[in-house]
Amino acid sequence: MNSIPLPKPHGPGRPKDMEKRAAILEAAKALFIRNAFAGTSMDAIAAEAGVSKLTVYSHFGDKDNLFREVIRARIQDLLPEETYGFDANAKIGDILNRVALIHAHLDCDPENVGTFRAILSDCRQGNPRYGKLMWEEGPMRTRALMERLLQQAVDAGKLQIEDVPRAGIQFMSLIKGDMMMRRMFGCADCVQTYAREIEENALAGVAMFLRAYAPR
Repeated sequence: MNSIPLPKPHGPGRPKDMEKRAAILEAAKALFIRNAFAGTSMDAIAAEAGVSKLTVYSHFGDKDNLFREVIRARIQDLLPEETYGFDANAKIGDILNRVALIHAHLDCDPENVGTFRAILSDCRQGNPRYGKLMWEEGPMRTRALMERLLQQAVDAGKLQIEDVPRAGIQFMSLIKGDMMMRRMFGCADCVQTYAREIEENALAGVAMFLRAYAPR
């Protein structure tokens, strides 16, 4: 007599597991922003995601790794690698303006600023490793991508830069100005005026950068 085949269990990477993983990441992101890292427990994340705590641990191992994955997923969603794509046929000013506007708006976004505040709160409470995780997955990743873009522009003769890593830091500083700090401290009074200033500051930063590094 032939035995009845048993249904195959869901293994890692199957749709059901990926849905749970996505739910955990979304729950963790919301709770980290709301309660900071130290105030967020794995129990709370499991409850928010509608899964067991064992499921959370099986997907991410521990809270540090989960936090890293939350930051990594968030950064990759907001700033995919294509953001820093170089086109030899395009004007370098147009490329840098695109990058500048995307970065400036994201850095001043209220939800992203909420994440920064949560991280600073944890650092103030003596948990600097969480800030380091944020730094590694966020600014360090975007810095490397920005350096690659600038080096490609140098190689194509569109920019003249001796110290590309330093120029990348200068670029980010110029396009941000004090706009993110104003949002951080709650000093963005008029939404329309503030949004216009974000763009004007970013574009002015690109113009200054090009004056410094345009080929001579």
